[in-house]
Amino acid sequence: MTKMNAVGWFDIYVDDLDRAVAFYETVLGMQMEAMGDPTGESQMMSFPADMAAYGAGGALTKSPHAGPGVGGTIVYFSVEDCANEQARIADAGGQVVRPKFSIGEFGFIVLCMDTEGNMFGLNSMQ
Repeated sequence: MTKMNAVGWFDIYVDDLDRAVAFYETVLGMQMEAMGDPTGESQMMSFPADMAAYGAGGALTKSPHAGPGVGGTIVYFSVEDCANEQARIADAGGQVVRPKFSIGEFGFIVLCMDTEGNMFGLNSMQ
C-alpha cells in the first residue's frame, strides 16, 4: 500500500452556506466552486484544490447529518502571512480568538471563529 497523508479531505459544516462562502472568500481572498453531492442530501462549496498536489481539499457543507460548532478538530489553512487574513476576519463577520503567534520552527498561526461558530486556524511561515 502506498503511504498517504493522514487527511485526504475535510468538510466544514455550516447552517448558512451563502454566509459561510462569503466569509471564507473574503478572508482567504479566493473563489469557491459549487460541488455536487451524489446523494442529493447536502449542499457543498469546495475550496480551490489540486487533488494531485500536497495537502487536502475540502468544502463547506450544509447537511442534515452534521452541524457547525467548536469541537476537537481544527482545520488550518496554509497562507503566505496569516497576519493578512487575520486583518480581514472581523470585517467578514468572524472573530479572532488568538492573534498571530509563533509556533517555533513551524511558523505562525492565528486561531479564528467563522460566521457559523466553527473554530479554524491560519498557518504561515512568516
